[in-house]
Amino acid sequence: MIRALYTSAQAMNTQIQSMDVIANNIANVNTTGFRTSTVVTQSFPQLLMQSMNMSVGEAPFRDRTIGGMTLGTTISDVSVNFTNGAFEMTAGELDLAIQGDGFFTVEAIGRNGEAITMFTRAGSFAISSDNFLVNQSGYRILDDSGNAIQIPNGTIEISPSGVVTVNSTNIATLGITAFEDNSLLRQHGYTLFTALDGAVQVPFAGQVYQGHLERSNVNIIREMVNMVNVSRKYEINSRLIGMHDTTLGQAVNEIARN
Repeated sequence: MIRALYTSAQAMNTQIQSMDVIANNIANVNTTGFRTSTVVTQSFPQLLMQSMNMSVGEAPFRDRTIGGMTLGTTISDVSVNFTNGAFEMTAGELDLAIQGDGFFTVEAIGRNGEAITMFTRAGSFAISSDNFLVNQSGYRILDDSGNAIQIPNGTIEISPSGVVTVNSTNIATLGITAFEDNSLLRQHGYTLFTALDGAVQVPFAGQVYQGHLERSNVNIIREMVNMVNVSRKYEINSRLIGMHDTTLGQAVNEIARN
């Protein structure tokens, strides 16, 4: 009986965390380059149930395994969906979108002021006061050699291969990084990612589109359906806890009377 209470309580906790992920997806439906996340659940290891004295005196039946029992489910991971989002035309010369696998390379600043290489699909860029190409957080965009890109005054054109030209003069080539396995990337904030040890880089085979931004890949209808399902699961487990509590109270009262 107590085990049933813990199982239902753990299920409710799992649904709360799932709802947090869904709510974050919905809140960022209009965030440029955002990647939707999905909760991955797994069951706790099964506990083998043994029969005790099923038939006294008959050794073949004593302490026989009769099945397994779990303690419910828990969240094992939150996976990120890296499929491309739809493009939105903006005509901005510093609005860029990547078609295919790949990320713009960013020099972010850590908590201790150290430089950290991160990756993003959010291509809404700007020119800083010191003429560096930066993202919306002010982090510098890196070229294919790992250097910050400084943009002089003039008309900016960016080719499908990522070559940046100003007044028809080549300035740099965008550092676009693609990975063999995107599951080895970890999300930081809303649109930035870092690569884990073992992440293998591969040549970029896509294209860069100037004057476009990539929208989030959140499917709002699917997220709303998921929200309803999670709410129902939470409600069901809440009711089960009430039922277990009532049954437990009745059992205690009956035992006390006898």
